[in-house]
Amino acid sequence: MESTPTTETKTVINTETAGPLVKDSSSEQFWSEYVEPVWDSIMSYLANVPDYLGNFFSGYKKPLIVLGAIVAGFVTVKVTLAVLDAIDDIPLLAPILQLIGIAYTAWFIWRYLLKDTNRRELLAEIDALKAQVFGDENRIS
Repeated sequence: MESTPTTETKTVINTETAGPLVKDSSSEQFWSEYVEPVWDSIMSYLANVPDYLGNFFSGYKKPLIVLGAIVAGFVTVKVTLAVLDAIDDIPLLAPILQLIGIAYTAWFIWRYLLKDTNRRELLAEIDALKAQVFGDENRIS
C-alpha cells in the first residue's frame, strides 16, 4: 500500500487596505463639470441671505409690524378663550364668578351711578386717570 504524503497549508491573512482597481475619472469630471458650479452658486446665494433678509425687513418694516400685531392679537384671543373655557369646565367656579360679577356690578351702580354727586366723583376720577395716562393738556411745557 502506498501512502500519499500530506501537506500542510498555511493560511495568510492580508491586512492591507483595499484600493480601487481603476481610478474613476468620470465621476471627478462629472463633479467638476456639473456639480461644482451648482454648489458654488448655492453657497454664494446662502452667503447673501442675511443681506437679502436685512433689505426685506428694512423695506417692509411697518407692514411686518402690523402683521405681527395681528397675529399676536389672534394668538392672544385664542389663548384667552382657551383659558376661559378651561375655567368654565371647573365645577362650581363659573357660577361663583358670575355671582361675584353680579355683586360687583350692583355695588358699582349703588356707589357711583345712583346719586348726582357720586356720578361727578366718578367723572373726576376718570378725568384724572385720562390725564395720568395721556398727559394733562392744560399743563404748559
